[in-house]
Amino acid sequence: MRRLLAPGLVLLLAACGSSDEPDAAATDIPDAVAAQASVPAVESEYGTPVKDRVATLGLLNKRNNITQDIVLKSGEARRIGNVVVRLATCERTLPWERPAETGAFVQVFVEERANADSQLAWRKVFSGWLFKNAPSLNVVEHPVYDVWVKDCAMKFPGEEDSPAAAASPSSAQKAAGSASPAPSPSATPSAAPSPAPKAAAPSVDL
Repeated sequence: MRRLLAPGLVLLLAACGSSDEPDAAATDIPDAVAAQASVPAVESEYGTPVKDRVATLGLLNKRNNITQDIVLKSGEARRIGNVVVRLATCERTLPWERPAETGAFVQVFVEERANADSQLAWRKVFSGWLFKNAPSLNVVEHPVYDVWVKDCAMKFPGEEDSPAAAASPSSAQKAAGSASPAPSPSATPSAAPSPAPKAAAPSVDL
């Protein structure tokens, strides 16, 4: 009798341990999300080609307060649990433009129920530009997930040799360290004043 119950008990325990929650490390993109065409990125005249740009995005799960970084190239998507983040492109302002800004065009899809009676389905909850230094201009409004821009890896022609890079604080510190210190005014010997010429004695006729 015990031998007959043992396999059934193992199956029962295995069924209790299974979960319908998606794997947090899953990277496969659902067909419902892949079927939705991403917004085509407009190629700019300057800088790294769009296909070679890499963005670093932050993802916050408000349920467990876990934050993680997502690194994506233009056109790539990443699934983490029941959320998919897709990057269309990212952009930085030109080196001489002020104020400096970094942005990314992001799409966010979440697998959720529209109401208590409906089934789980993938829904696009955000599609638009996110800005690093002005996050309030456009935000991901979702009760569970938040996404923001942290960086956009791209370069402009001659950016490494630009005057701004040469005048950076690190360059100035290196130049200051290699130059010999100028003598202080107190250490410079002052020249002694020359004596005033003596007045000639007046001649007296006897």
